[in-house]
Amino acid sequence: MGTGQLVRNAVERHRYEISVDDELAGFTEYVDRDGQRVFYHTEIDDRFAGRGLATALISDALSDTRAEGKRIVPVCPFVAKYLGKHDDFADIADPVTREVLAEIRALNQRQG
Repeated sequence: MGTGQLVRNAVERHRYEISVDDELAGFTEYVDRDGQRVFYHTEIDDRFAGRGLATALISDALSDTRAEGKRIVPVCPFVAKYLGKHDDFADIADPVTREVLAEIRALNQRQG
């Protein structure tokens, strides 16, 4: 990662955040279930687009997920695309199931 970038797990918000020079640049949201971490939404602020921040964010989030002994479920298209290009996480990636999608839909409805 470049100078001034920081990725942290904001556990209280159920998301990993990436900051640039102490300013929030983006995040990837997740929900933990049954030994899995389900990544369902990633967003980078337009002001920070084109800097590779989403890639850095996902890389760190997936590495941290592995370190915690959890498996990855890539509901988020960006996370799925990242996994397709990086075989180093294939051993801990689980398929997206209808049950997982139903849980994410219910979560999104509760959040508004």
